[in-house]
Amino acid sequence: MSLPTTTSFDGPGGIFVDPAAYTNLRAWHEKADRLRSEDPIHRIEIDGYIPFYALTRHADVFEIERQPEKFLNTLQSVLFRTAFYDQQMATGLIIKSLVHMDGHEHHEYRKLTNDWFKPANLRKVIEQRVNQLAREFVDRMMERGPECDFAREIGLMFPLHVIMSILGVPEPDEPMMLRLTQELFASEDPEFGEGDGLEVIINASRTFFEYFNNLTDDRRKSPAEDIATVLSNATIDGAPIGEIERLGYYMIVATAGHDTTSNSINGGLEALIRHPEQLKALQKDPNRIPGAVDEIIRWATPVRHFLRHATGDYELGGVTIREGEAVLLSYLSANRDERVFKDPHAFDIDRENAAEHLAFGTGIHFCLGAHLARLELRAFFRELLSRLDSIELAGEPVHCVSHFVGGIKNLPVSYSLRPAE
Repeated sequence: MSLPTTTSFDGPGGIFVDPAAYTNLRAWHEKADRLRSEDPIHRIEIDGYIPFYALTRHADVFEIERQPEKFLNTLQSVLFRTAFYDQQMATGLIIKSLVHMDGHEHHEYRKLTNDWFKPANLRKVIEQRVNQLAREFVDRMMERGPECDFAREIGLMFPLHVIMSILGVPEPDEPMMLRLTQELFASEDPEFGEGDGLEVIINASRTFFEYFNNLTDDRRKSPAEDIATVLSNATIDGAPIGEIERLGYYMIVATAGHDTTSNSINGGLEALIRHPEQLKALQKDPNRIPGAVDEIIRWATPVRHFLRHATGDYELGGVTIREGEAVLLSYLSANRDERVFKDPHAFDIDRENAAEHLAFGTGIHFCLGAHLARLELRAFFRELLSRLDSIELAGEPVHCVSHFVGGIKNLPVSYSLRPAE
């Protein structure tokens, strides 16, 4: 029997809309568990947001993801307030990236950088650099010991430096990129979005656009071996790519390319600290790290959701989704679905099917940077665990106030590290 339609943050589906709900994941998952059990395709109609169905089961999210012709990405593929989209249109600061495209358009734009992110190319052009950076950041952690805020000082900065190196953003500009990412993805958090959250996003978008317009001009005059050069000079069907699409491409690489990986690293370290026997097991046998990485990503699930919009009436789990209606794909809930993952709320580095998680999506919209993210996590934890004598929490972790991309923003730890051999 379906639960009543959620019409406020206090309703059972309020967890998907209220950004503060994601700061207490234990409570969040308790409510998501109930929805998966009692009303897995739950209707939500909260003032200020488009109405939508929240899909909480792994199978339902998977089914919709695999049918891009029936459930489209649009310019409203993230659950922001309708006022944001109205303001976006009014200002002309439209964000259109791969997550807003489908069909031929998506295929052609994805091809522009697809080869960059293939495993063979990553091994050739970036793996050695990633390993070197992992060592440098563990060195930095050792220098700042015996305590630090790991999330802020290490977990955020390591993936940021990796993706900016690939993109072509100079190192002195990295702090600005971090700030803009936090304002875009966590404008609801008082620490990152002072005042009107909508205005924060608009201003951050404007700064991004100005910066990357300048970078485009530079790469057209002086090409380099980076993604900025690819995007600055790219053509599709014989014509230069659109300005909106190019800027959206820069934005998705510059933001999602590090923030999601940062949240996975931070969430993974917290989980290992809370499960010291598993941490020791990885230290004893580093060959288990690749499997542990998928469990870490499942556990953290930094991208909380995306929206899709039905092109026609569709029956899903006994519910008729009407043409034009939206569905919210809750990856965070799907990745704790007890129908797929045994004891889903347990962290288990040896989980046999951890790779079945949906944190990267599936189908044609499978995350372009998934292989890079796994490479970074493997490199960082291999370096850290090989040099770690002890580590424990030095305070309670603090989670970001964000309903779209989120995770731990403060992770105080105390530790003892050895120099690299």
